[in-house]
Amino acid sequence: MPQQTRPAIRRPLIRAALRCAILALALGAATGAQATDPCADWVPQAKPQNASRDIVGQDIDQILDRGFMTFAVYADYPPYSWREDGALRGVDVEIARLIAEDIGVEARFTEVAAGENLEADLRFNIWQGPLIGGKVSNVMMRVPYDSAFKCRVDQVEFTGQYAAETIAIAYSEAAYPDEKPVPAYFRFDTVAVENDSISDFYLSGFAGGQLAAGIRRYPDMVAAMDALARGEVMAAMGPLGQLEHGLRDGIGVHTPPLAGLARSRWTLGTALHFRYKPLGYMVDDAVRYALEDGRIAAIYESYGLTLLAPER
Repeated sequence: MPQQTRPAIRRPLIRAALRCAILALALGAATGAQATDPCADWVPQAKPQNASRDIVGQDIDQILDRGFMTFAVYADYPPYSWREDGALRGVDVEIARLIAEDIGVEARFTEVAAGENLEADLRFNIWQGPLIGGKVSNVMMRVPYDSAFKCRVDQVEFTGQYAAETIAIAYSEAAYPDEKPVPAYFRFDTVAVENDSISDFYLSGFAGGQLAAGIRRYPDMVAAMDALARGEVMAAMGPLGQLEHGLRDGIGVHTPPLAGLARSRWTLGTALHFRYKPLGYMVDDAVRYALEDGRIAAIYESYGLTLLAPER
């Protein structure tokens, strides 16, 4: 039976998706009204000394000398970073390896759980370190980029924008032989979403809550797409990459207009400590070259995903 109740304990994967969702919703409405300089009214934060010494020696010269650089990736987050038969794989993992190769060092990974929000993730993994144990990483992958948010977190350099993500709808082709579903259809039809995700929030509030009876909530998009494949629901709504990762024969996917959603598409990139701008320039160059020569597109294609161009 599909899960319709909200579980009391949520996996880190859910919070990672929710983090992207809240950023997209909270900042989307303000984007159109940005001044020429989005940071013009922002009072710069103090840049405190890092709480521990584990970041010392991680400038580009030290990275080149030791022969490796470290990347923070979200744990258990297919198709972006997850373990399969014990091996770490995913789009973000492959792009990180590409960046390290371009710089001339080995890529090493720290699999991290998502915090309560993006600022916490950046604090724990980039500029301060975890509260208990662990280390910061040189670079964090899959960081949503927004110019206004960038102003508020100036301990971090946001660079290397390598893709975009968008909300889409996967659907049973047998259930919709003539036309593709849009949110209004879910007044009568069933749709799977990840619990507490942007799709969950959007559909729950759509048309004054008229879709509530048709929404089926699952712990993650893997489970949601499995439910669609089994015929438990007629459609599933979530990030395009996660829907494409779960496609089966007889399932289609499309990206319809989403009325009332401030932002259904956002840019993704990398983040690193503000003290190490030369490293940031090298990361950005590696990403730019890989976009231009098709290597990042090839990574997406190898996982059966569509590369959406970032807004650079």
